[in-house]
Amino acid sequence: MARETVRAAAAQEPRVRGDYPTLRRLVRARTGWVGAPLLVLMIGVALAAPLVAPYGFNEMSLANRLKPPAWLGGGTSAHLLGTDPLGRDMLSRVIWAARTSLGIAGISVLVAMLFGVMIGLLSGFYGGWLDMLVMRLADMQLSFPYLLLAIAVMALLHPTLANLIIVLALRSWVVYARTVRSSVQVAKQREFVEAAVALGASDRRIITRHLTPNVIAPIIVISSFQLAELIITESSLSFLGLGVQPPTPSWGGMLSQGREYLTSAWWLGVFPGLMIILTVLGINLFGDALRDAMDPRLKV
Repeated sequence: MARETVRAAAAQEPRVRGDYPTLRRLVRARTGWVGAPLLVLMIGVALAAPLVAPYGFNEMSLANRLKPPAWLGGGTSAHLLGTDPLGRDMLSRVIWAARTSLGIAGISVLVAMLFGVMIGLLSGFYGGWLDMLVMRLADMQLSFPYLLLAIAVMALLHPTLANLIIVLALRSWVVYARTVRSSVQVAKQREFVEAAVALGASDRRIITRHLTPNVIAPIIVISSFQLAELIITESSLSFLGLGVQPPTPSWGGMLSQGREYLTSAWWLGVFPGLMIILTVLGINLFGDALRDAMDPRLKV
Protein backbone atom coordinates (compact mmCIF):
# COMPACT_ATOMS: atom_id res chain seq x y z
CA MET A 1 0.00 0.00 0.00
CA ALA A 2 2.81 2.41 0.90
CA ARG A 3 4.58 1.59 -2.36
CA GLU A 4 1.42 2.41 -4.34
CA THR A 5 1.17 5.74 -2.52
CA VAL A 6 4.75 6.55 -3.46
CA ARG A 7 4.13 5.66 -7.09
CA ALA A 8 1.03 7.88 -7.11
CA ALA A 9 3.13 10.79 -5.85
CA ALA A 10 5.72 10.16 -8.56
CA ALA A 11 2.98 10.15 -11.17
CA GLN A 12 2.15 13.75 -10.23
CA GLU A 13 5.46 14.93 -11.64
CA PRO A 14 5.09 17.60 -14.34
CA ARG A 15 5.96 16.33 -17.79
CA VAL A 16 7.12 18.22 -20.85
CA ARG A 17 4.52 17.71 -23.54
CA GLY A 18 2.70 19.91 -26.03
CA ASP A 19 1.60 22.84 -23.87
CA TYR A 20 -1.33 24.25 -25.79
CA PRO A 21 -2.26 26.90 -23.16
CA THR A 22 1.30 28.20 -23.41
CA LEU A 23 1.03 28.30 -27.20
CA ARG A 24 -2.27 30.16 -27.00
CA ARG A 25 -0.78 32.72 -24.62
CA LEU A 26 2.21 33.13 -26.94
CA VAL A 27 -0.06 33.72 -29.95
CA ARG A 28 -2.07 36.34 -28.02
CA ALA A 29 1.06 38.23 -26.91
CA ARG A 30 1.22 41.48 -28.87
CA THR A 31 4.96 41.88 -28.58
CA GLY A 32 5.38 38.47 -30.18
CA TRP A 33 3.61 39.65 -33.33
CA VAL A 34 6.37 42.20 -33.85
CA GLY A 35 9.35 40.33 -32.42
CA ALA A 36 8.79 36.94 -34.06
CA PRO A 37 8.71 38.20 -37.69
CA LEU A 38 11.81 40.34 -37.09
CA LEU A 39 13.68 37.43 -35.52
CA VAL A 40 12.60 34.98 -38.24
CA LEU A 41 13.61 37.48 -40.92
CA MET A 42 17.08 37.99 -39.47
CA ILE A 43 17.69 34.28 -38.97
CA GLY A 44 16.41 33.55 -42.47
CA VAL A 45 18.72 36.17 -43.98
CA ALA A 46 21.68 34.78 -42.02
CA LEU A 47 21.01 31.20 -43.11
CA ALA A 48 20.39 32.13 -46.74
CA ALA A 49 23.28 34.58 -47.05
CA PRO A 50 24.99 32.73 -49.95
CA LEU A 51 21.69 32.75 -51.85
CA VAL A 52 20.36 36.26 -51.21
CA ALA A 53 23.59 38.29 -51.12
CA PRO A 54 24.19 39.74 -54.60
CA TYR A 55 27.99 39.70 -54.19
CA GLY A 56 30.65 38.01 -52.11
CA PHE A 57 31.39 39.73 -48.81
CA ASN A 58 34.98 40.52 -49.90
CA GLU A 59 34.38 41.16 -53.60
CA MET A 60 36.14 44.46 -54.34
CA SER A 61 35.76 47.02 -57.11
CA LEU A 62 37.86 50.12 -56.54
CA ALA A 63 36.16 51.81 -59.46
CA ASN A 64 32.92 51.75 -57.45
CA ARG A 65 34.31 52.77 -54.04
CA LEU A 66 32.10 54.83 -51.72
CA LYS A 67 29.07 54.73 -53.98
CA PRO A 68 26.00 56.08 -52.14
CA PRO A 69 22.75 54.08 -51.82
CA ALA A 70 20.70 53.64 -54.98
CA TRP A 71 18.10 56.29 -54.08
CA LEU A 72 20.70 59.06 -53.73
CA GLY A 73 22.43 61.00 -56.46
CA GLY A 74 25.36 59.02 -57.83
CA GLY A 75 23.94 55.75 -56.57
CA THR A 76 23.29 52.72 -58.74
CA SER A 77 20.82 49.84 -58.63
CA ALA A 78 23.77 47.45 -58.76
CA HIS A 79 24.59 48.47 -55.17
CA LEU A 80 21.31 49.19 -53.37
CA LEU A 81 22.94 50.20 -50.07
CA GLY A 82 26.08 51.67 -51.61
CA THR A 83 29.68 50.49 -51.32
CA ASP A 84 32.53 50.82 -48.83
CA PRO A 85 36.03 52.33 -49.32
CA LEU A 86 37.18 49.16 -51.10
CA GLY A 87 34.18 49.05 -53.42
CA ARG A 88 32.53 46.13 -51.61
CA ASP A 89 28.75 45.97 -51.76
CA MET A 90 27.23 47.11 -48.46
CA LEU A 91 24.06 45.04 -48.82
CA SER A 92 26.08 41.87 -49.30
CA ARG A 93 28.34 42.64 -46.35
CA VAL A 94 25.39 43.43 -44.07
CA ILE A 95 23.77 40.12 -45.03
CA TRP A 96 26.96 38.11 -44.51
CA ALA A 97 27.59 39.94 -41.24
CA ALA A 98 24.17 38.73 -40.04
CA ARG A 99 25.41 35.17 -40.40
CA THR A 100 28.60 36.02 -38.50
CA SER A 101 27.03 37.94 -35.62
CA LEU A 102 24.00 35.69 -35.14
CA GLY A 103 26.08 32.55 -35.56
CA ILE A 104 28.70 33.54 -32.99
CA ALA A 105 26.07 34.75 -30.50
CA GLY A 106 23.95 31.63 -31.02
CA ILE A 107 26.84 29.20 -30.50
CA SER A 108 27.98 31.16 -27.44
CA VAL A 109 24.49 30.97 -25.92
CA LEU A 110 24.41 27.21 -26.55
CA VAL A 111 27.83 26.67 -24.92
CA ALA A 112 26.93 28.87 -21.94
CA MET A 113 23.56 27.15 -21.56
CA LEU A 114 25.01 23.62 -21.56
CA PHE A 115 27.75 24.50 -19.09
CA GLY A 116 25.62 26.70 -16.85
CA VAL A 117 22.68 24.27 -16.69
CA MET A 118 24.95 21.34 -15.86
CA ILE A 119 26.71 23.30 -13.09
CA GLY A 120 23.40 24.62 -11.77
CA LEU A 121 21.84 21.14 -11.64
CA LEU A 122 24.77 19.63 -9.77
CA SER A 123 25.12 22.61 -7.43
CA GLY A 124 21.43 22.75 -6.57
CA PHE A 125 21.02 19.00 -6.14
CA TYR A 126 24.12 18.16 -4.09
CA GLY A 127 24.66 21.47 -2.28
CA GLY A 128 27.53 21.49 0.25
CA TRP A 129 31.03 22.45 -0.82
CA LEU A 130 30.20 22.17 -4.52
CA ASP A 131 27.37 24.68 -4.18
CA MET A 132 29.58 27.04 -2.18
CA LEU A 133 32.42 26.81 -4.72
CA VAL A 134 30.16 27.45 -7.70
CA MET A 135 28.41 30.39 -6.09
CA ARG A 136 31.68 31.99 -4.99
CA LEU A 137 33.06 31.66 -8.53
CA ALA A 138 29.87 33.24 -9.84
CA ASP A 139 30.15 36.10 -7.34
CA MET A 140 33.78 36.68 -8.29
CA GLN A 141 32.93 36.91 -11.98
CA LEU A 142 29.97 39.21 -11.37
CA SER A 143 32.18 41.53 -9.31
CA PHE A 144 34.28 42.39 -12.38
CA PRO A 145 32.97 44.65 -15.18
CA TYR A 146 32.51 42.04 -17.89
CA LEU A 147 33.44 44.18 -20.89
CA LEU A 148 36.76 45.16 -19.33
CA LEU A 149 37.42 41.51 -18.51
CA ALA A 150 36.57 40.47 -22.07
CA ILE A 151 38.83 43.16 -23.52
CA ALA A 152 41.71 42.02 -21.30
CA VAL A 153 41.24 38.35 -22.21
CA MET A 154 40.94 39.01 -25.96
CA ALA A 155 43.97 41.32 -25.86
CA LEU A 156 46.07 38.58 -24.24
CA LEU A 157 44.78 35.81 -26.50
CA HIS A 158 44.73 35.79 -30.28
CA PRO A 159 41.30 37.13 -31.32
CA THR A 160 40.06 34.01 -33.09
CA LEU A 161 36.43 32.94 -33.45
CA ALA A 162 36.95 30.11 -30.94
CA ASN A 163 38.37 32.47 -28.31
CA LEU A 164 35.57 34.94 -28.96
CA ILE A 165 32.93 32.24 -28.40
CA ILE A 166 34.60 31.18 -25.15
CA VAL A 167 34.74 34.77 -23.88
CA LEU A 168 31.07 35.32 -24.76
CA ALA A 169 30.06 32.03 -23.12
CA LEU A 170 31.81 33.12 -19.93
CA ARG A 171 29.49 36.12 -19.94
CA SER A 172 26.32 34.03 -19.65
CA TRP A 173 26.97 30.79 -17.77
CA VAL A 174 26.49 32.51 -14.39
CA VAL A 175 22.90 33.48 -15.25
CA TYR A 176 22.01 29.90 -16.18
CA ALA A 177 23.80 28.38 -13.19
CA ARG A 178 22.18 30.64 -10.60
CA THR A 179 18.69 30.32 -12.08
CA VAL A 180 18.84 26.54 -12.46
CA ARG A 181 20.31 26.13 -8.97
CA SER A 182 17.41 28.05 -7.41
CA SER A 183 14.82 26.07 -9.41
CA VAL A 184 16.41 22.74 -8.45
CA GLN A 185 16.55 23.63 -4.77
CA VAL A 186 12.79 24.24 -4.85
CA ALA A 187 11.93 21.26 -7.07
CA LYS A 188 13.90 18.68 -5.09
CA GLN A 189 11.67 19.35 -2.06
CA ARG A 190 8.53 18.39 -3.96
CA GLU A 191 6.69 15.11 -3.55
CA PHE A 192 7.55 13.55 -6.91
CA VAL A 193 11.30 13.89 -6.22
CA GLU A 194 10.92 12.48 -2.71
CA ALA A 195 8.92 9.62 -4.22
CA ALA A 196 11.67 8.92 -6.75
CA VAL A 197 14.23 8.82 -3.92
CA ALA A 198 12.02 6.45 -1.92
CA LEU A 199 11.73 4.14 -4.94
CA GLY A 200 15.54 3.94 -5.12
CA ALA A 201 16.12 6.05 -8.24
CA SER A 202 19.75 6.96 -8.87
CA ASP A 203 21.00 10.54 -8.64
CA ARG A 204 21.52 10.58 -12.40
CA ARG A 205 17.92 9.54 -13.06
CA ILE A 206 16.53 12.05 -10.58
CA ILE A 207 18.53 14.89 -12.14
CA THR A 208 17.82 14.02 -15.78
CA ARG A 209 14.31 12.61 -15.50
CA HIS A 210 12.73 14.55 -12.64
CA LEU A 211 14.59 17.86 -12.18
CA THR A 212 15.72 18.89 -15.66
CA PRO A 213 12.16 19.17 -17.10
CA ASN A 214 11.35 21.71 -14.38
CA VAL A 215 14.06 24.14 -15.51
CA ILE A 216 13.38 24.03 -19.25
CA ALA A 217 10.97 27.00 -19.28
CA PRO A 218 13.28 29.50 -17.54
CA ILE A 219 16.20 28.27 -19.66
CA ILE A 220 14.32 29.04 -22.89
CA VAL A 221 13.38 32.52 -21.69
CA ILE A 222 16.90 33.29 -20.47
CA SER A 223 18.39 32.11 -23.77
CA SER A 224 16.25 34.54 -25.76
CA PHE A 225 17.48 37.54 -23.77
CA GLN A 226 21.07 36.29 -23.64
CA LEU A 227 21.14 36.02 -27.43
CA ALA A 228 20.36 39.74 -27.73
CA GLU A 229 22.91 40.63 -25.07
CA LEU A 230 25.67 38.60 -26.68
CA ILE A 231 25.00 40.15 -30.08
CA ILE A 232 25.66 43.55 -28.51
CA THR A 233 28.74 42.25 -26.69
CA GLU A 234 30.16 40.66 -29.84
CA SER A 235 29.53 43.88 -31.75
CA SER A 236 31.27 45.88 -29.03
CA LEU A 237 34.36 43.67 -29.12
CA SER A 238 34.45 43.71 -32.93
CA PHE A 239 34.04 47.49 -32.87
CA LEU A 240 37.16 47.68 -30.69
CA GLY A 241 39.07 45.34 -33.01
CA LEU A 242 39.09 42.44 -30.52
CA GLY A 243 36.32 40.37 -32.03
CA VAL A 244 35.77 39.15 -35.59
CA GLN A 245 38.80 40.01 -37.69
CA PRO A 246 38.76 41.33 -41.29
CA PRO A 247 37.96 40.43 -43.96
CA THR A 248 35.13 38.48 -42.29
CA PRO A 249 32.28 41.00 -41.91
CA SER A 250 30.51 41.64 -38.62
CA TRP A 251 28.14 44.43 -37.70
CA GLY A 252 30.46 45.74 -35.00
CA GLY A 253 33.46 45.77 -37.32
CA MET A 254 31.47 47.57 -40.00
CA LEU A 255 30.40 50.17 -37.45
CA SER A 256 34.03 50.71 -36.53
CA GLN A 257 34.94 51.33 -40.15
CA GLY A 258 31.92 53.59 -40.66
CA ARG A 259 32.85 56.00 -37.84
CA GLU A 260 35.72 57.28 -39.99
CA TYR A 261 33.28 58.29 -42.74
CA LEU A 262 30.36 59.71 -40.76
CA THR A 263 30.35 63.00 -42.68
CA SER A 264 31.25 61.73 -46.14
CA ALA A 265 29.69 58.24 -46.30
CA TRP A 266 27.06 57.91 -43.55
CA TRP A 267 25.69 54.64 -44.95
CA LEU A 268 28.80 52.74 -43.84
CA GLY A 269 27.73 53.02 -40.20
CA VAL A 270 23.98 53.50 -40.40
CA PHE A 271 23.02 50.19 -42.00
CA PRO A 272 25.05 47.88 -39.71
CA GLY A 273 23.78 49.84 -36.70
CA LEU A 274 20.21 49.55 -37.94
CA MET A 275 20.61 45.78 -38.29
CA ILE A 276 21.85 45.50 -34.71
CA ILE A 277 18.90 47.58 -33.47
CA LEU A 278 16.28 45.58 -35.39
CA THR A 279 17.76 42.22 -34.42
CA VAL A 280 18.06 43.02 -30.71
CA LEU A 281 14.59 44.61 -30.73
CA GLY A 282 13.06 41.53 -32.35
CA ILE A 283 14.75 39.15 -29.92
CA ASN A 284 13.75 41.19 -26.86
CA LEU A 285 10.13 41.56 -27.97
CA PHE A 286 9.88 37.85 -28.68
CA GLY A 287 11.57 37.11 -25.36
CA ASP A 288 8.97 39.25 -23.55
CA ALA A 289 6.17 37.33 -25.24
CA LEU A 290 7.83 34.02 -24.44
CA ARG A 291 8.28 34.95 -20.79
CA ASP A 292 4.63 35.98 -20.45
CA ALA A 293 3.41 32.85 -22.23
CA MET A 294 5.40 30.50 -20.02
CA ASP A 295 4.29 32.15 -16.79
CA PRO A 296 0.58 31.33 -16.25
CA ARG A 297 0.44 33.92 -13.45
CA LEU A 298 0.81 36.69 -16.06
CA LYS A 299 -2.24 37.66 -18.07
CA VAL A 300 -1.57 38.06 -21.77
